[in-house]
Parts: sequence; C-alpha cells; structure tokens
Amino acid sequence: MGPGELHDLLIRPRVGELLGNTVTLLVGTVVATTVIGVAAAFVVVRTDVPFRPLWHVLLAAPLAVPAFVNSYGWVSLTHAVQSYQGAVLVVTLSYYPLVYLPVVAALMGLEAAPEDVARSLGRSSWRTFWTVVLPRLSPAVLGGALLVGLHVLAEFGALQLLAFPTFTTAIYGQYRSAFAGDAGTVLAGVLVTLCVLLLTLELLARGRRRYARVGRGAGHPAERIVLGRRAPAVLLALLGFVTLTLGVPLASLAHWLAVGSSTEFPMGELSSALGSTVALALAGTAVTTLLALPVAWLAVRRRGPAAMLVERGTYVANALPGIVVALALVAVSIRAVPPLYQTLPLLLVAYAILFLPRAVVSVKASLENAPPLLDDVSRSLGQSAWSTFRRVTLPLVAPGIGSGAALVFLAISTELTGTLLLAPIGTTTLATEFWNNSSSVQYGAAAPYALLLILVSIPATFLLARQATRKPTVAEPVVLAA
Repeated sequence: MGPGELHDLLIRPRVGELLGNTVTLLVGTVVATTVIGVAAAFVVVRTDVPFRPLWHVLLAAPLAVPAFVNSYGWVSLTHAVQSYQGAVLVVTLSYYPLVYLPVVAALMGLEAAPEDVARSLGRSSWRTFWTVVLPRLSPAVLGGALLVGLHVLAEFGALQLLAFPTFTTAIYGQYRSAFAGDAGTVLAGVLVTLCVLLLTLELLARGRRRYARVGRGAGHPAERIVLGRRAPAVLLALLGFVTLTLGVPLASLAHWLAVGSSTEFPMGELSSALGSTVALALAGTAVTTLLALPVAWLAVRRRGPAAMLVERGTYVANALPGIVVALALVAVSIRAVPPLYQTLPLLLVAYAILFLPRAVVSVKASLENAPPLLDDVSRSLGQSAWSTFRRVTLPLVAPGIGSGAALVFLAISTELTGTLLLAPIGTTTLATEFWNNSSSVQYGAAAPYALLLILVSIPATFLLARQATRKPTVAEPVVLAA
C-alpha cells in the first residue's frame, strides 16, 4: 500500500466517525468506571455501611457476567440502549469492578497515620482524601483504569449487540468481507496508535514514584466513617446500582430461559462446550501467568528503557480485536509453520498475546509493594537468585499471581473471535455457541450458554473478591522518591 492510498483510506469520513465513537466511548467509560469504582470501594472499606461483606460480593459479582452477556440482557429487553449513552452505561456496568477491586485491596492496606497527621494540621476529611489518600491509591486506580481502557478498545461482542460502531466492530466487518483487506489493516493501525497513546498517558500519570516501604512500622487502620442518617440513602444507592449491574441481565436471562420460543437444553452440546471452555481457560491461564512473572519482575526490579519497552509492548496487542491477532497468527502459521495451524499451541499463543496485561498488572502491583530489601538480605545470607525468588519474593507476590490468574481465566472463558478462528476443528466453547445463537436473535437458545458462562465465571470472581479484602503480608505502601 502506497502513501497516497494510505492517506485516502485515513481521511475517509467513516474513519473520523469511528475515531470519534471510539475516543468518546473510551473517555466516558474510563471516567465513569473510575468514579464508580473508587466511590464504591471507599463506601465498603471506609464507612460503617450495614452488610459490608454482602455489598462487597455484590459489587464484585458483575465480573462473572461477560460484557456481551450483559449487553444481551439489556438489548433483549429494550433497544433504547443501542446508542452512545447506552454503550457507556452497559460497558461501565460490566467493567467498573476492574477499578473497584484493586482500590479495595489498596484501601485495606493503608494505615491511618498519614491521614491523622493531615487532620492534625487542620485539613478537612475531604481535603485529606484528595491530598493524602488518593495519591497513595494511584497505582491501583491507574492500573484498573488502564485495564478498563484496554478492554474498551478491544471490545467487540458487547458493542456489536449494542449497534455502536467503533474501530473494533468496523475491523470485524472489514475482515469478514475482505479477509485481510487494506481498509481493515489501516483501522487496526489506528487502534494500535490509540493504545500507545493510552499507555503513554498512564505512564505519565504514574510517574517514577516507588511505593514499597522498608519496614512494617506501627501503623493502625483508619477508623470507619459513621454514616448515621446518611445510611438509608447510601443503602438505597447501592441497591439501585446492584439492580442495574446484576438485576437487569439476570432477569432477562431468566425471562428467556422460561418463555423463549427457541429455548432448548441440548445436554450433549452444553457439556461439550462447557468442558472445552474450562480446559482452554485453565491451560491458557497457566501459560499466560507464567509469562507475566518475568515481565513484571523486569518492570519493577530492573527499571529502565528496556524493561519499560518489554512491559509496555505486552499491552499493545491487548488493544487489538481478537480477530486481528488471530488472523496474524493464521498467516504466520500457514507460511512458516503449517503444522501449527488450528492447533491448541497456536490458540494458547493467541490467548497469551491478548491477555498477558491482565496478569502483568496484578503481579506488578504486588511486586511493587514487596520491599526489595528483603531480596538483598536473602542474597547476603548466601541464597541464590532462584532460591530468593522462590522463598522470599514468590510468597509476597502470590496474591497478585492469584488475582492475575483469575482475571485471565475470566477473559479466556469469554473470548470469541480468536477462538472461532484458531481453535482445532470441532472445538466449541460456551462463548462461541452463545454468540452463534444471540447474533441470530435466538435469545432463548443463547440463554443456557449464557447461564453456564456465568456459573463458570463465579469461582474466579469469588477469588478476586476475596483477594481484594485480604490483609496485606507487608506494610502498606507509601510514596517514596524514585
């Protein structure tokens, strides 16, 4: 493709429309999920709201409902959500837990001493939150917002059902009509550029501060805010929000299971899809999590241009639709290694490329809070690098590894386009069977697969919710100069 042809493709009005839709959806969703995630986490952790454990589980539960299942629930009830406002609403309700959970974990680890000092200097509770609490939450907030942004850039199924065109849905249409047409390639290039810009903004916002303490100290947790007369209003707000996040999709699912004209329960097909989904998710999670360990270690323990390039490079492919990554692997395998085409190893490579950032973000967050001094002490006592990692570093980052693995499992079990193109012949998953039925407007036939998808996602979601409230093994992070 020559420069002139590339220019002609880029200046088309359609590209401008897609760019506007994608950017506005990205900004709206990231802002909404950040505000909701931080506010919900603060209410659950820092106030005396009644039934706190229950609200924590309910606020984390939307992770068990894939975004395209959530869209299916809303669209099958009303087509009014097929708009920009509807897309922001549904995507926000699906992805805000990616901010909520890490912020809960960070708040659980914060001690009250810095806040006590701020209040003793005359700062109000609100100003203390903005100037003392929020800066210490920045790694969790930025990491969660980055994951949300990457999800939005790569989202296909939910936006296709919501009839809201973005680069992802347009690329899918281009490749379906022209396989590897130039227009699809150009759109994919613009999408990668948006991803790089998002990563750059997150890197600039994060800065070069370190967050690990070198000692435990004698801190104490912050006292919870007494809601008093505000408790009924807070409870009502939480109830209304949970109704939107869980009530609507679950009610829609129950409706179609009960009265859908196409509803059926083919036990053989359901069992086969369930087995394939769990097996592929477990295998892909193991491979992806193992690959995340060295990337996170380089990013935290060996900071520099090379380490940053490696880490940031893992995020770029995450912004690409699964169909783009899958078609690239198809081309490479057919031309270079034909025996790999439509095999399990090639599908696992695709999963690792697409979902590595989910594991890296979690492992990196834990590693940043693991004091490097402990590694130095271990090596000074004669322990090898491997022994130090196994006996000192690994136990400290185990919570992050578990959280990252759970995120990857959730992502793989709901992956659509990559699985359709790369899975061995005859392999079906719950996500692909759900999509085949829902895209044909057979809502009743899709409902059993949606129900199983939710059930498969519950254990990983429970692990993430439990891990977020786990007491830290080392003292809470404070900001230190790099």
